[in-house]
Amino acid sequence: MSQLLTGLNNQQRTAVLHESGPAVVLAGAGSGKTKVLTTRAAYLIEQKNIRPTAIMLVTFTNKAAGEMNKRVMKLTGQKLHYSGTFHSLCAKILRRHAHSIGLSPDFTIYDSSDQQALMKQLYRQHHFDPKKYKPQFIHALISQAKNEMLTPQEYEGLAHDAVQEFVAKVYRLYQQALQKQQALDFDDLLLETVRLFREDKATLTTYQQQLQHVLVDEYQDTNKAQYYLTKFLAAPQNNLYVVGDFSQSIYAWRGADYRNLMRLNQDFPDLKEYRLEKNYRSTQIILDAATQVISQNTSHPVLDLWTDNITQEKIQIIETADEETEAEKIAQLIQTQVSLHYHDIAILYRTNAQSRPFEEVFVRRQIPYQIIGGIKFYERAEIKDLLAYLRWSVNPADEVSHERAEKNGKRRLQKLTEWLKEHADQITASPPLDLLQYILKTTDYLKTFNEDDPQDLARIENIQELLNTAARFTNAQQFLENVALVQDGYLHDLAVGERPNAVSLMSLHSAKGLEFPMVCIVGAEEGLLPHQKSLWDKAQMEEERRLCYVGITRAKERLVITYARRRWNFGHVSHSIRSRFLSEIAKDLIQEIGVTNPSVSQPIARSQAAIKRVIDDDTLDALLDGQIDAKQFLDS
Repeated sequence: MSQLLTGLNNQQRTAVLHESGPAVVLAGAGSGKTKVLTTRAAYLIEQKNIRPTAIMLVTFTNKAAGEMNKRVMKLTGQKLHYSGTFHSLCAKILRRHAHSIGLSPDFTIYDSSDQQALMKQLYRQHHFDPKKYKPQFIHALISQAKNEMLTPQEYEGLAHDAVQEFVAKVYRLYQQALQKQQALDFDDLLLETVRLFREDKATLTTYQQQLQHVLVDEYQDTNKAQYYLTKFLAAPQNNLYVVGDFSQSIYAWRGADYRNLMRLNQDFPDLKEYRLEKNYRSTQIILDAATQVISQNTSHPVLDLWTDNITQEKIQIIETADEETEAEKIAQLIQTQVSLHYHDIAILYRTNAQSRPFEEVFVRRQIPYQIIGGIKFYERAEIKDLLAYLRWSVNPADEVSHERAEKNGKRRLQKLTEWLKEHADQITASPPLDLLQYILKTTDYLKTFNEDDPQDLARIENIQELLNTAARFTNAQQFLENVALVQDGYLHDLAVGERPNAVSLMSLHSAKGLEFPMVCIVGAEEGLLPHQKSLWDKAQMEEERRLCYVGITRAKERLVITYARRRWNFGHVSHSIRSRFLSEIAKDLIQEIGVTNPSVSQPIARSQAAIKRVIDDDTLDALLDGQIDAKQFLDS
């Protein structure tokens, strides 16, 4: 027993030694939740004589599941039989009992590419117009419906506009096609298991009798179906033991609902709560800043994180002129970090399009880097499409670019060809920004995207960033040469092992679960972080604040936050206003560098859109420089 509990603090030990019944462990960032969860499983086996086959341990990624299995094996010498992700465990259960709900036990699991291929097949068969409603967008809405556990019939009954009526129609056809092909998508793995337990009480009873304890990690990331599954499997003993953190719920866009942590209190009145608030990752200054930001949220509890690490290095908040200067400043900082390796440093951004200036500066300065959870900027499909159009426009002999452009639609290419013939004498003299804008207009390329689709919105942002880059060049050939040099400079051979000695570039969403000695959060501006889509929606704003919290708590020793006063927007310069989140951090925790007038950001941030409508650029410059008093101006 003493060996099992070695290294646990008092809060962790108390949580591990929970006797029986339902329990929730609210575990703050870096508080050792994985250690508590695996030690709990080992404790049940070693001290409570629970058979490993009677314990279910569920998490969200195969990597996390593998790590937990190894830890339990090391502590007990025994392997858990039911341990893995929700999807893998549901697949295992369905293989055994599929026949009882009319499924073939040999069903195929369709991955994302299979699902998209099926959607395109349905569009062709039924002559749906992919320009009106993109297959990817409609599939995303079908997935949302499944996350809410709505059948095609139920969704059809709730549809109240043309889009939803179309989704209902395709949803029904999609499910019929899956059934015909004896296939399930990822959402179906969960939904069909819920249906199995609802319709086949004997099978449910078998699992309920076998599983005496159900342990679930990252409970704030569960959706409706996953909540039902944990309730089903934990009954009737109700030995449900979940670990989660409201403040780290950042996946609402894919169905996660942090309110599931709250619902436990309603469904389990005798729920016991434990809190893990000692942090083993960050300094107290970093934790205090994170707490001050997340405490502005009012819809969920916030943990009070603390640490023994009282290092006094302040958080650096750096104002830069624009995104190019921002990237240069970060590169300079990185090259002065003599005590750190490149792999100790991460750059986190809200949108993947923000990686572009950093990639270019790092190639120029020969700083090795890797993109985590994303594709390098110039390798993204929409960027390659537009560059192909541009290369062919300035060089009609470029057959490779012509072939790619043709794949985007012969009619589009024909329109562009006609335009190029009419303006042949202007092509070589036109700046690349103008050419790209003509290409976008002539081919209607942007109409292939739907701004309400998060994936399409990211593609539009990437295109916007390409225009921003093009605006810095007066000659198309120079621009294309720069692109080629950046592409050629990618350091592919550095990817040796899991952690090459390279700076990590990733989105804030991709950073969850990771930690680095030095973290740089870039683009801390209204409209970026928080994202423009959230500015007028309280629930979305709280999600943005949780995202900022996750970013801050990735830092172990040093945190740098940057923002630009001006940022390019579709080829034009627009003024930026620093994020409201920075104003929520106490001044004694931060060191401001190059900041002209930090006090102006808060009143302006409250009504950014309205202010931009009434303030001209010169006045806004004067406000940001402190030449005009912000309070007096707003009062007037």
